[in-house]
Amino acid sequence: MPKLTALLLGGVVCAALGIHTAAQTSPYDLLLKNGRIVDGTGAAWYRGDVAITGDTIARIAPAIGARAARVVDVHGAVVAPGFIDIHTHARRGIFDVPTAPNYVRQGVTTVIEGPDGSSPVPLAPFLANLEKLQKSPNIGSFIGQGSVRSEIIGNVDRTATAEEIESMKALVEQGMKDGAFGLSTGLFYVPGTFTPTSEVIELARVAGRYGGVHVSHQRDDASRVIDSVKETIAIGEEGGLPTQVTHHKVVGQANWGKSVETLRLIDDARARGVDATIDQYPYTASSTSVAAALLPAWALEGGREAQAARLKDPAQRAKIKAESIAMIRDERGGGDPKNVQFASCGFDESLSGKTLADLTVARGMPPTIENAAETTLWLVERGGCQGIFHAMDEKDLERILRHPAAMIASDGEVPIFGRRNPHPRSYGTFARVLGVYVRGKRVITLEDAVRKMTSFPATRLRLGDRGILRAGMKADIAVFDPATVRDTATYQQPHQYAEGFSMVIVNGQVVYENGAMTSARPGRVLYGPGKQ
Repeated sequence: MPKLTALLLGGVVCAALGIHTAAQTSPYDLLLKNGRIVDGTGAAWYRGDVAITGDTIARIAPAIGARAARVVDVHGAVVAPGFIDIHTHARRGIFDVPTAPNYVRQGVTTVIEGPDGSSPVPLAPFLANLEKLQKSPNIGSFIGQGSVRSEIIGNVDRTATAEEIESMKALVEQGMKDGAFGLSTGLFYVPGTFTPTSEVIELARVAGRYGGVHVSHQRDDASRVIDSVKETIAIGEEGGLPTQVTHHKVVGQANWGKSVETLRLIDDARARGVDATIDQYPYTASSTSVAAALLPAWALEGGREAQAARLKDPAQRAKIKAESIAMIRDERGGGDPKNVQFASCGFDESLSGKTLADLTVARGMPPTIENAAETTLWLVERGGCQGIFHAMDEKDLERILRHPAAMIASDGEVPIFGRRNPHPRSYGTFARVLGVYVRGKRVITLEDAVRKMTSFPATRLRLGDRGILRAGMKADIAVFDPATVRDTATYQQPHQYAEGFSMVIVNGQVVYENGAMTSARPGRVLYGPGKQ
């Protein structure tokens, strides 16, 4: 038999028997060499190599000499677990942009949806659609208390009956069985704001029985921020589950500095055995709807038609305007209409990026707080806008960031690149922490920053196979240069990607490398501990 024919036949036989040639028998699929390993635990970094087989970290050692299908020398760059963003609004955009490059390009490999009391109800169809979606990052969800309440009794301000509470508990239970990671509350928003604490605790107990966590956009981040932290702690303490103040902040100059007391409350709660924690984004501006931020909750009860009717009634309009004036002056308005910027306005996208002061002037009025309140009512009557609100203090931000019970979360979304004027946190949160607060200001160490982005949220969510670089864990990995990593998104030009990341890996596959997204779509739907 000719030698070539024999070789070909031999190859066919080997393939049929599942025997691979030497080139095919590399023990690893990907080998990252010469990394500065920051493993996510908070431990000091060390030099080493990381080997990946399939979707799993196979080995970490000072030097790995074995063959690999692909070897990448990272030349001393940081090799860290992929970042886990525990608070996102990723369902705003994930089906339009399933690669989520704004997150992936800053090292985020997992995004968690359903915060602020808002989620799909029921949850299962949403998760099923995500399963079908070819996506780059992993994604999971909470079940939202506000959405559950709306489903049962609507967006009305009244006490729920015992039967209605049982119906809400059943929806939460189903959400946990569907795979929610816990219960989110948005007690600042309608209808969450109409919910007594005792009702929330009833639902929290259900989530707790399934291993879930409670995360809360509190009732108030301004003058009542201390009472709101107490309530968040009480929900966990009495509900029997971990509890988290989400996007912790202090709004309004008169309230700056109150983080000293709120953090003391967290420390005291933890000292008596309450598993109370915090997450935070590294910006001194928040973002939500103009209506929620600058109108009283009672004015928003019952939906658009009810709101419109109140605004047409002269007496009620005057009362709403008076409260809006106070909110612009003392709370999210930051004391000046120029501190309110429009992220998007469905009825007129040309307003994106402009300020409440700009619009007030354009409407022929001086940009006083009183006139800005009138403009706010005009906006709401036309459908409203998403806004950005500059009303926080850097000292509170840094104080919260330093706290050992604080983790990082963006509160962002998945924007369509170039469209509208979203808060820059969607593009820059994790890179900003590393560039500004680790390298620049040295508020926290590199190792602690990575812990706050990886193992801490993973532990919170009971994700036992992610968040740490260790053999046997899923290969979600971010590679970046600590000397150059930075956020570039600004309030004026938010559609700018983070810099300094050279490679991002999700479930063992490279999704971003050397400035470009790849064709890989290895993201998975992740499920909470109660999944059945």
